Amino acid sequence: MFEGSIVALVTPFKNGEIDEKALERLIEFQIKNGTDGILPCGCTGEAATLSMEEQKRMIKLTVGLVKKKISVIAGTGSNSTREAIELTQYAEEVGADAALLITPYYNKPTPRGLLLHYEKVAGAVEIPIILYNVPSRTGISILPETVAALSRIKNIVAIKEASGELNQV
Repeated sequence: MFEGSIVALVTPFKNGEIDEKALERLIEFQIKNGTDGILPCGCTGEAATLSMEEQKRMIKLTVGLVKKKISVIAGTGSNSTREAIELTQYAEEVGADAALLITPYYNKPTPRGLLLHYEKVAGAVEIPIILYNVPSRTGISILPETVAALSRIKNIVAIKEASGELNQV
């Protein structure tokens, strides 16, 4: 499904707005140099500081500029399940190949809460979902038992494991 180098993009700004020309140069550079996929609106792109409209714009611009030459995995995670669903549905609508969802990072849900959050988002779309476990940023870790339960959902296909803990794998 997804393999090779997938690069998390920065979100370029100029005068308080997304810099489309800089974004185009970033994407062209990645494609020219053999990147297999790109990820707008992840931690590297400072998605947590972007408005919903900025995130949507960044995802739509990225999909349009890539022109199906490589994969686009859109960062669509949010503290709010409702917002995560809206952004993931939007990413699917504009043509993203998959969505990467960080765990909710403020309210620190229980394992059951995480399961329900991801179930609701995955159930609202058909594109592949990649879980993102990065406890250094979120304050919680997706437990292996929760990952096992989530693996039964057909469109949850992978996890970006950034805990640094081998027992998580």
